[in-house]
Amino acid sequence: MSVPEDEERLLPLAQRWPRASKFLLSGCAATVAELATFPLDLTKTRLQMQGEAALARLGDSARDSAPYRGMVRTALGIVQEEGFRKLWQGVTPAIYRHIVYSGGRMVTYEHLREVVFGKTEDKHYPLWKSVIGGMMAGVVGQFLANPTDLVKVQMQMEGKRKLEGKPLRFRGVHHAFAKILAEGGIRGLWAGWVPNIQRAALVNMGDLTTYDTVKHYLVLNTPLEDNIMTHGLSSLCSGLVASILGTPADVIKSRIMNQPRDKQGRGLLYKSSTDCLIQAVQGEGFMSLYKGFLPSWLRMTPWSLVFWLTYEKIREMSGVSPF
Repeated sequence: MSVPEDEERLLPLAQRWPRASKFLLSGCAATVAELATFPLDLTKTRLQMQGEAALARLGDSARDSAPYRGMVRTALGIVQEEGFRKLWQGVTPAIYRHIVYSGGRMVTYEHLREVVFGKTEDKHYPLWKSVIGGMMAGVVGQFLANPTDLVKVQMQMEGKRKLEGKPLRFRGVHHAFAKILAEGGIRGLWAGWVPNIQRAALVNMGDLTTYDTVKHYLVLNTPLEDNIMTHGLSSLCSGLVASILGTPADVIKSRIMNQPRDKQGRGLLYKSSTDCLIQAVQGEGFMSLYKGFLPSWLRMTPWSLVFWLTYEKIREMSGVSPF
Protein backbone atom coordinates (compact mmCIF):
# COMPACT_ATOMS: atom_id res chain seq x y z
CA MET A 1 0.00 0.00 0.00
CA SER A 2 1.44 3.36 -1.00
CA VAL A 3 1.77 6.17 1.50
CA PRO A 4 -0.47 9.22 0.76
CA GLU A 5 1.50 12.15 -0.64
CA ASP A 6 0.73 14.44 2.30
CA GLU A 7 1.84 11.81 4.82
CA GLU A 8 4.97 11.03 2.80
CA ARG A 9 6.10 14.63 3.05
CA LEU A 10 5.97 14.36 6.85
CA LEU A 11 8.25 11.31 6.92
CA PRO A 12 11.95 11.80 7.79
CA LEU A 13 14.26 12.05 4.79
CA ALA A 14 15.83 8.69 5.66
CA GLN A 15 12.45 7.00 5.21
CA ARG A 16 11.43 8.97 2.13
CA TRP A 17 14.69 8.24 0.28
CA PRO A 18 16.29 5.28 2.08
CA ARG A 19 18.89 4.36 -0.54
CA ALA A 20 20.00 7.94 -1.14
CA SER A 21 20.22 8.47 2.62
CA LYS A 22 22.35 5.36 3.12
CA PHE A 23 24.59 6.45 0.23
CA LEU A 24 25.17 9.87 1.82
CA LEU A 25 25.60 8.49 5.35
CA SER A 26 28.19 5.94 4.23
CA GLY A 27 29.99 8.68 2.29
CA CYS A 28 30.18 10.84 5.43
CA ALA A 29 31.50 7.94 7.52
CA ALA A 30 34.07 7.08 4.85
CA THR A 31 35.31 10.69 4.74
CA VAL A 32 35.97 10.67 8.48
CA ALA A 33 37.79 7.34 8.26
CA GLU A 34 39.84 8.43 5.22
CA LEU A 35 41.09 11.65 6.84
CA ALA A 36 42.09 9.77 9.99
CA THR A 37 44.08 7.02 8.26
CA PHE A 38 45.28 8.47 4.93
CA PRO A 39 49.01 8.76 5.87
CA LEU A 40 49.12 4.98 6.22
CA ASP A 41 47.56 4.60 2.77
CA LEU A 42 50.20 6.90 1.27
CA THR A 43 53.00 4.94 2.99
CA LYS A 44 51.52 1.68 1.73
CA THR A 45 51.40 2.94 -1.86
CA ARG A 46 55.02 4.15 -1.76
CA LEU A 47 56.16 0.77 -0.40
CA GLN A 48 54.30 -1.10 -3.13
CA MET A 49 56.16 0.88 -5.81
CA GLN A 50 59.66 0.34 -4.40
CA GLY A 51 61.86 -2.22 -6.14
CA GLU A 52 59.50 -2.55 -9.10
CA ALA A 53 61.32 -5.06 -11.33
CA ALA A 54 59.51 -4.07 -14.52
CA LEU A 55 61.10 -0.59 -14.45
CA ALA A 56 64.40 -2.16 -15.51
CA ARG A 57 62.98 -2.72 -19.00
CA LEU A 58 62.65 1.03 -19.49
CA GLY A 59 66.12 1.69 -18.12
CA ASP A 60 64.54 3.59 -15.22
CA SER A 61 67.04 4.21 -12.42
CA ALA A 62 64.26 4.77 -9.89
CA ARG A 63 64.32 1.14 -8.95
CA ASP A 64 67.89 1.44 -7.65
CA SER A 65 67.55 4.95 -6.23
CA ALA A 66 64.63 4.06 -3.96
CA PRO A 67 65.76 1.35 -1.52
CA TYR A 68 63.20 -0.67 0.39
CA ARG A 69 63.04 1.19 3.70
CA GLY A 70 60.15 -0.40 5.56
CA MET A 71 56.97 1.25 6.82
CA VAL A 72 58.35 3.49 9.58
CA ARG A 73 61.40 4.72 7.65
CA THR A 74 59.29 5.34 4.56
CA ALA A 75 56.83 7.44 6.55
CA LEU A 76 59.64 9.35 8.28
CA GLY A 77 61.37 9.83 4.92
CA ILE A 78 58.23 11.43 3.46
CA VAL A 79 58.06 13.86 6.39
CA GLN A 80 61.79 14.70 6.27
CA GLU A 81 62.18 14.92 2.50
CA GLU A 82 58.79 16.32 1.46
CA GLY A 83 57.18 17.80 4.56
CA PHE A 84 54.55 16.70 7.08
CA ARG A 85 51.61 17.89 4.98
CA LYS A 86 52.67 15.58 2.14
CA LEU A 87 51.41 12.66 4.22
CA TRP A 88 47.98 13.76 3.00
CA GLN A 89 49.00 14.23 -0.65
CA GLY A 90 46.18 12.83 -2.77
CA VAL A 91 43.59 12.94 0.04
CA THR A 92 41.10 14.99 -2.02
CA PRO A 93 40.60 12.39 -4.78
CA ALA A 94 40.68 9.73 -2.05
CA ILE A 95 37.69 11.38 -0.37
CA TYR A 96 35.93 11.71 -3.74
CA ARG A 97 36.63 8.05 -4.32
CA HIS A 98 35.31 6.87 -0.99
CA ILE A 99 32.10 8.87 -1.23
CA VAL A 100 31.31 7.07 -4.50
CA TYR A 101 32.88 3.72 -3.56
CA SER A 102 31.48 3.38 -0.05
CA GLY A 103 28.10 4.71 -1.05
CA GLY A 104 27.87 2.33 -3.98
CA ARG A 105 29.04 -0.76 -2.10
CA MET A 106 26.87 -0.21 0.99
CA VAL A 107 23.67 0.44 -0.96
CA THR A 108 24.36 -2.54 -3.25
CA TYR A 109 25.12 -4.93 -0.38
CA GLU A 110 22.03 -4.00 1.62
CA HIS A 111 19.83 -4.22 -1.48
CA LEU A 112 21.15 -7.70 -2.23
CA ARG A 113 20.77 -8.77 1.41
CA GLU A 114 17.28 -7.41 1.97
CA VAL A 115 15.65 -7.70 -1.47
CA VAL A 116 17.49 -10.12 -3.76
CA PHE A 117 18.80 -12.86 -1.44
CA GLY A 118 16.78 -12.22 1.71
CA LYS A 119 17.30 -13.48 5.24
CA THR A 120 15.75 -16.58 6.75
CA GLU A 121 12.78 -16.37 9.11
CA ASP A 122 15.08 -16.40 12.14
CA LYS A 123 17.01 -13.39 10.74
CA HIS A 124 19.94 -15.63 9.75
CA TYR A 125 21.88 -14.64 6.62
CA PRO A 126 23.81 -17.60 5.14
CA LEU A 127 27.55 -17.10 4.72
CA TRP A 128 27.54 -18.00 1.04
CA LYS A 129 24.99 -15.28 0.33
CA SER A 130 27.05 -12.79 2.31
CA VAL A 131 30.21 -13.72 0.36
CA ILE A 132 28.50 -13.25 -3.01
CA GLY A 133 26.84 -10.04 -1.84
CA GLY A 134 30.10 -8.61 -0.52
CA MET A 135 32.00 -9.37 -3.72
CA MET A 136 29.26 -7.98 -5.97
CA ALA A 137 28.99 -4.83 -3.85
CA GLY A 138 32.73 -4.29 -4.09
CA VAL A 139 32.68 -4.69 -7.88
CA VAL A 140 29.85 -2.17 -8.33
CA GLY A 141 31.29 0.40 -5.92
CA GLN A 142 34.83 0.20 -7.28
CA PHE A 143 33.87 0.32 -10.94
CA LEU A 144 31.97 3.57 -10.31
CA ALA A 145 34.89 5.02 -8.32
CA ASN A 146 37.76 3.93 -10.60
CA PRO A 147 38.54 7.40 -12.07
CA THR A 148 38.99 8.93 -8.61
CA ASP A 149 41.09 5.97 -7.47
CA LEU A 150 43.36 6.36 -10.51
CA VAL A 151 43.95 10.04 -9.72
CA LYS A 152 44.57 9.25 -6.05
CA VAL A 153 47.27 6.65 -6.79
CA GLN A 154 49.07 8.85 -9.32
CA MET A 155 49.00 11.92 -7.07
CA GLN A 156 50.39 9.90 -4.17
CA MET A 157 53.51 9.28 -6.25
CA GLU A 158 54.11 12.93 -7.19
CA GLY A 159 56.35 13.62 -4.18
CA LYS A 160 58.54 10.65 -5.08
CA ARG A 161 58.86 11.89 -8.67
CA LYS A 162 59.99 15.30 -7.41
CA LEU A 163 62.73 13.75 -5.28
CA GLU A 164 63.92 11.72 -8.29
CA GLY A 165 64.27 14.94 -10.30
CA LYS A 166 61.36 14.13 -12.60
CA PRO A 167 58.82 16.78 -13.62
CA LEU A 168 55.52 16.76 -11.76
CA ARG A 169 52.63 15.49 -13.83
CA PHE A 170 49.76 17.34 -12.15
CA ARG A 171 49.06 20.74 -10.61
CA GLY A 172 46.08 19.50 -8.66
CA VAL A 173 43.13 17.11 -8.60
CA HIS A 174 41.13 18.73 -11.40
CA HIS A 175 44.23 19.11 -13.58
CA ALA A 176 44.95 15.40 -13.05
CA PHE A 177 41.44 14.44 -14.19
CA ALA A 178 41.71 16.73 -17.22
CA LYS A 179 45.18 15.50 -18.22
CA ILE A 180 44.29 11.81 -17.92
CA LEU A 181 41.12 12.44 -19.90
CA ALA A 182 43.02 14.35 -22.60
CA GLU A 183 45.75 11.70 -22.94
CA GLY A 184 43.68 8.54 -22.66
CA GLY A 185 40.10 9.57 -23.27
CA ILE A 186 37.22 8.20 -21.23
CA ARG A 187 38.88 4.77 -21.29
CA GLY A 188 41.95 6.31 -19.68
CA LEU A 189 39.94 7.11 -16.55
CA TRP A 190 39.21 3.41 -16.15
CA ALA A 191 42.84 2.30 -16.53
CA GLY A 192 43.49 -0.58 -14.16
CA TRP A 193 39.80 -1.21 -13.55
CA VAL A 194 40.14 -4.98 -13.85
CA PRO A 195 42.66 -5.45 -10.99
CA ASN A 196 40.81 -2.70 -9.16
CA ILE A 197 37.50 -4.54 -9.08
CA GLN A 198 39.32 -7.81 -8.37
CA ARG A 199 40.82 -6.18 -5.30
CA ALA A 200 37.51 -4.59 -4.33
CA ALA A 201 35.73 -7.95 -4.57
CA LEU A 202 38.30 -9.56 -2.26
CA VAL A 203 38.44 -6.63 0.16
CA ASN A 204 34.66 -6.45 0.47
CA MET A 205 34.40 -10.19 0.85
CA GLY A 206 36.69 -9.61 3.82
CA ASP A 207 35.16 -6.35 5.05
CA LEU A 208 31.41 -6.45 4.44
CA THR A 209 31.04 -10.22 4.72
CA THR A 210 33.15 -10.49 7.87
CA TYR A 211 31.56 -7.50 9.58
CA ASP A 212 28.00 -8.58 8.79
CA THR A 213 28.64 -12.21 9.73
CA VAL A 214 30.54 -11.53 12.97
CA LYS A 215 28.15 -8.82 14.11
CA HIS A 216 25.01 -10.90 13.66
CA TYR A 217 26.70 -13.97 15.11
CA LEU A 218 27.57 -12.00 18.25
CA VAL A 219 24.08 -10.51 18.51
CA LEU A 220 22.27 -13.83 17.98
CA ASN A 221 24.61 -16.21 19.86
CA THR A 222 26.20 -14.23 22.71
CA PRO A 223 25.02 -11.90 25.48
CA LEU A 224 26.34 -8.93 23.46
CA GLU A 225 23.77 -6.51 22.06
CA ASP A 226 23.84 -4.39 18.92
CA ASN A 227 26.03 -1.70 20.44
CA ILE A 228 29.45 -0.06 20.15
CA MET A 229 31.24 -3.10 21.64
CA THR A 230 29.77 -5.42 19.04
CA HIS A 231 30.49 -2.93 16.25
CA GLY A 232 34.10 -2.54 17.42
CA LEU A 233 34.83 -6.29 17.62
CA SER A 234 33.22 -6.92 14.24
CA SER A 235 35.15 -4.11 12.55
CA LEU A 236 38.49 -5.31 13.96
CA CYS A 237 37.86 -8.76 12.49
CA SER A 238 36.77 -7.33 9.14
CA GLY A 239 39.88 -5.12 8.87
CA LEU A 240 42.25 -8.07 9.36
CA VAL A 241 40.50 -10.37 6.89
CA ALA A 242 40.18 -7.61 4.29
CA SER A 243 43.92 -6.87 4.50
CA ILE A 244 44.93 -10.51 4.09
CA LEU A 245 42.68 -11.03 1.08
CA GLY A 246 43.19 -7.66 -0.56
CA THR A 247 46.91 -6.82 -0.31
CA PRO A 248 48.17 -8.87 -3.32
CA ALA A 249 45.47 -7.40 -5.58
CA ASP A 250 46.21 -3.95 -4.16
CA VAL A 251 49.90 -4.24 -5.12
CA ILE A 252 48.98 -5.23 -8.68
CA LYS A 253 46.34 -2.49 -8.92
CA SER A 254 48.70 0.24 -7.70
CA ARG A 255 51.46 -0.75 -10.13
CA ILE A 256 49.17 -0.92 -13.15
CA MET A 257 47.61 2.44 -12.31
CA ASN A 258 50.97 4.16 -11.78
CA GLN A 259 52.82 2.76 -14.81
CA PRO A 260 53.84 5.11 -17.65
CA ARG A 261 51.61 5.03 -20.72
CA ASP A 262 51.94 5.72 -24.44
CA LYS A 263 49.87 8.24 -26.41
CA GLN A 264 47.08 5.70 -26.82
CA GLY A 265 46.86 5.23 -23.07
CA ARG A 266 48.37 1.73 -23.15
CA GLY A 267 50.67 0.69 -20.34
CA LEU A 268 54.40 0.42 -21.09
CA LEU A 269 55.25 -2.02 -18.28
CA TYR A 270 52.34 -4.46 -18.04
CA LYS A 271 49.90 -5.89 -20.57
CA SER A 272 47.39 -7.01 -17.95
CA SER A 273 46.95 -7.74 -14.26
CA THR A 274 48.11 -11.31 -14.90
CA ASP A 275 51.27 -10.05 -16.61
CA CYS A 276 51.95 -7.72 -13.67
CA LEU A 277 51.43 -10.59 -11.23
CA ILE A 278 53.86 -12.86 -13.13
CA GLN A 279 56.53 -10.16 -13.43
CA ALA A 280 56.28 -9.28 -9.75
CA VAL A 281 56.63 -12.88 -8.59
CA GLN A 282 59.40 -13.76 -11.05
CA GLY A 283 61.38 -10.56 -10.56
CA GLU A 284 60.87 -9.90 -6.85
CA GLY A 285 59.54 -13.10 -5.29
CA PHE A 286 56.12 -14.14 -4.00
CA MET A 287 56.29 -11.95 -0.92
CA SER A 288 56.45 -8.87 -3.16
CA LEU A 289 52.68 -9.32 -3.38
CA TYR A 290 52.54 -8.44 0.32
CA LYS A 291 54.65 -5.30 0.09
CA GLY A 292 52.93 -2.71 2.21
CA PHE A 293 50.94 -5.33 4.15
CA LEU A 294 51.81 -3.87 7.56
CA PRO A 295 50.69 -0.31 6.78
CA SER A 296 47.76 -1.77 4.84
CA TRP A 297 46.66 -3.76 7.88
CA LEU A 298 47.42 -0.93 10.29
CA ARG A 299 45.37 1.35 8.07
CA MET A 300 42.56 -1.06 7.25
CA THR A 301 41.91 -1.95 10.88
CA PRO A 302 41.50 1.63 12.20
CA TRP A 303 39.77 2.63 8.95
CA SER A 304 37.28 -0.17 9.38
CA LEU A 305 36.86 0.67 13.07
CA VAL A 306 36.29 4.40 12.45
CA PHE A 307 34.03 3.76 9.45
CA TRP A 308 31.75 1.21 11.06
CA LEU A 309 31.45 3.00 14.40
CA THR A 310 30.71 6.29 12.61
CA TYR A 311 28.34 4.69 10.11
CA GLU A 312 26.33 2.82 12.73
CA LYS A 313 26.12 5.93 14.92
CA ILE A 314 24.96 8.32 12.21
CA ARG A 315 22.43 5.72 11.01
CA GLU A 316 21.05 5.66 14.54
CA MET A 317 21.03 9.47 14.75
CA SER A 318 19.30 9.71 11.36
CA GLY A 319 16.58 7.23 12.23
CA VAL A 320 17.89 4.50 9.91
CA SER A 321 17.83 0.91 11.17
CA PRO A 322 21.23 -0.65 12.16
CA PHE A 323 23.26 -2.23 9.37
